[in-house]
Amino acid sequence: MAVNEKLRTKCCIVGGGPAGVMLGYLLAREGIAVTVLEKHRDFFRDFRGDTVHPSTLQVLHELGILADFLKVPHQQIAQAGAKIGDLTVQVADFRRLPTRCKFIALMPQWDFLAFLSDQGKRYSGFDLRMSYKATELLHDGRRVTGVRASTPEGLVEITADLVIGCDGRHSTIRGAAGFEVIEKGVPIDVLWFHISRHSNDPAQVLGNVNYGKALILINRGDYYQAGLIIPKGSFDAIKQQGLERFRSDLVKIAPFLGDRVNELQDWEAIKLLSVQINRLKRWHRPGLLCIGDAAHAMSPAGGVGINYAIQDAVATANLLSPALRDGNVSERLLAQVQRRRELPTRIVQQVQAFAHRGLAYVFLHPGEATAPTPFRVIIQLPGIKHVIGRFIGMGPRPEHVRNPVTPRPRSEGMLQAAVMLGGACGAVVLGARMLRKNRPRTIPRSMRNRTERPGVH
Repeated sequence: MAVNEKLRTKCCIVGGGPAGVMLGYLLAREGIAVTVLEKHRDFFRDFRGDTVHPSTLQVLHELGILADFLKVPHQQIAQAGAKIGDLTVQVADFRRLPTRCKFIALMPQWDFLAFLSDQGKRYSGFDLRMSYKATELLHDGRRVTGVRASTPEGLVEITADLVIGCDGRHSTIRGAAGFEVIEKGVPIDVLWFHISRHSNDPAQVLGNVNYGKALILINRGDYYQAGLIIPKGSFDAIKQQGLERFRSDLVKIAPFLGDRVNELQDWEAIKLLSVQINRLKRWHRPGLLCIGDAAHAMSPAGGVGINYAIQDAVATANLLSPALRDGNVSERLLAQVQRRRELPTRIVQQVQAFAHRGLAYVFLHPGEATAPTPFRVIIQLPGIKHVIGRFIGMGPRPEHVRNPVTPRPRSEGMLQAAVMLGGACGAVVLGARMLRKNRPRTIPRSMRNRTERPGVH
């Protein structure tokens, strides 16, 4: 098919998700011509991450756009809780974070992306193109020189000094580049759906664990974005049991939903998220870089996906802006992006893997849940909720804008940050070990293989 149009830009970003739109905005802010390609015609796609963490809110503050962002409808969570059987407990507290906002903002991702793209459009160098689907890479020898994209008007070729893949866990760009993906076995999937929320529903309780299942409820004002965590690959078996059984299971876990589970009238209302944890062995090659989910797919555990994509974008803009402006982006600079962002990614993915082991333990106990005594002890340790809040809300090595409009907060010091991170990881590791110690000896072999052998789904 003939090429209908040819474009030239400094940086071509493939993917209009959080990483892509934020990076486009940051580069345009530095005076760099950037073209962002988004394959959909709008941002309205449901069942995506909605949790904007304090680390991301701090970036918005440094950019001078936080006040406008907070005018967009959202909910705020200063503490995150869970209900395990009959025990309701706060597990994370964000109120002592060294950030401007000491809470998580719950906002539909389409609103978040619309806000960021509107900010980017203030700069002449920001070119967001909807319904542009990248299909292949352009090369000059070994170096990537651009992309070919399909559009409603035909094929378009975009040449650029640098192509950045931000097109998610099913990235076309990383596939076209032949990057090696390192997969970690994941024992869970998530079933996403909507269900009404009432004003007298329990507040600040995001997780409900009981009867061998775990239910996530994300407040979206008048309804919940709900996620039922299930064993990997079990959705077909759940459908065979019937929708009435599914609704009954929801009521057992969260009885207050009993008057509204009939809103789920068919399986079309329930969407499967096949959970992945993976990362690229190498994020770059000459003329090409992958960041965000294209470089490292995260589990929904902790709701960190959006925020690590944003952190990647900030680090990329900080490291590459001067070279992009001069048209001289070396592979050594691209490697610096990976070196800076890979360690935080690996730490968080390891913690998520431990959390998955806990969920696999839950699946093995279909009766009424009782919070283990070790968990009750750990969660009452002085300061532990603030440690967990810091780990979730900021994560290891939070990024800051290179040329902030507003001052950054004073650093608490690498030693204190390391202690808090070590405390969070230690608590998770200790909890996982205790769960393994208390595991029944009669675990079915099929389940044991599923939860302990990487790569076996």
